[in-house]
Formats: sequence, structure tokens, C-alpha cells
Amino acid sequence: MATRGITQLLKLRIVYSDWGGSSRGVRDFIQEGHLVAWATAHPDTEVHVKKRNARHPIVEGHYLTSGLKIGNTHQVCVKNIEADKVKEVCDMLANRSGRKITKIVCPVLTDTPSIQGIWTPYLTLHHEPAFSMTMVEPPEIIDTTTTTLVIDGDEEDDDEDDESSEDGQEQAMATGSG
Repeated sequence: MATRGITQLLKLRIVYSDWGGSSRGVRDFIQEGHLVAWATAHPDTEVHVKKRNARHPIVEGHYLTSGLKIGNTHQVCVKNIEADKVKEVCDMLANRSGRKITKIVCPVLTDTPSIQGIWTPYLTLHHEPAFSMTMVEPPEIIDTTTTTLVIDGDEEDDDEDDESSEDGQEQAMATGSG
């Protein structure tokens, strides 16, 4: 995989056994010329082959992290795998970025999160019709120091005595208006 035009896989290292049974697919991959074809298709990657008897075969990728310093490595065991599957492993290592796989807990990490949310290309607000606005007058301010009770056109203040307010309630219940 290329990041900003730079291939991230610097070196591909294949280690196999010359006589071990688990290395048969890797030996076939090398002897049938698939390794040479893969190396010519990936000219930016160095390919190293090493015989190591009495060990299971591995394919190891060395990746670039910053500058020309070799950074992360990823190793895949290819024991008892056929030659075409070994090519798939080499392609998989070439297509990786070399970074460690981490679980993304939060999609955006920031010190000041946005209340509006994350921008996505699916926001089509400019295609929506314009909404109409109407001005609403604020309600009148009610004086809460005195309350006025109106019953059948008569006005009585609650500040007078309680007997008059009880009579007003009885009149309202009798007429059915309150």
C-alpha cells in the first residue's frame, strides 16, 4: 500500500526449510518462478530468501514508518500452505500500511468536540428549501404582586379578606363558570 506515493513495504523476507514437509508450498512458490514474477511486479520491495532447516516457513514484511528507518514488522506463518496461497500472503503484506491495528473507540479525537457533529458528504442542507421565519411578539408582562379575580364582570381583590373570595368562588360554582 502506498501512502502519499511511497510504498510502505520495504523488505519481504521468506524463511523456509529445504527438506521439511511444512515448507513444500513455499519451495514450489520459489521453484516455479512465482517469486521472481512477484518481485518484478513490486520493484520497490527488496526480497530476501533464507533457508533455515527444521523450522516452519514464515513470510515477514518490514515496513517504513518515518524516513528511511525500518519500523514495524509483520510476520505470517505459511506452514502447509500451497504455492498460490503463499502468493496471496505476499500480496496481503504488500497491501498493508504497516501500522498496528487499533480499535477506533471514538471516530474523531479532539480537545474541543463539536456540538454540531461530524461533517459527512451526505449532508445535503444546500438542497433543502429555505424555511420561513415569522416574528412573534413577546407576551405582556403580568403584574404578580396583586391578583384579580373576575366573576361575571365583578372585580374583587384577593388582598381584602378571605370571606369575600370564598363567596366569589361559591358564586362561580353556582353559575358554572369557573
